[in-house]
Amino acid sequence: MITRTWHGKTSLENADNYLQFLLTAGTKEYLQTKGNLSIKVWQQKAKDCCHFWTVTEWTDVDAIKAFAGVDYEKAVYYPEDEGILLEFEEKVNHYETFSAS
Repeated sequence: MITRTWHGKTSLENADNYLQFLLTAGTKEYLQTKGNLSIKVWQQKAKDCCHFWTVTEWTDVDAIKAFAGVDYEKAVYYPEDEGILLEFEEKVNHYETFSAS
């Protein structure tokens, strides 16, 4: 299993609306991609901005490529991100994931 994390940040004023976007349209494509096992959205409000992470689990790299394309380490953005995100990070992170019992 592979875990993919993406990070973005907004102003505090845009945080609630962006969270709603991520919980609906912003993760819809993940849900529609074969091989996606789970999606979590993390939020952390700071003094001057709000951080978001999407944390997704996938069966393998091929499943991630079905979502993100051949250059699967490149971040995927949507038109709704424009004017809301404070910056556009180029890359995401991938981790081999293991379950402990």
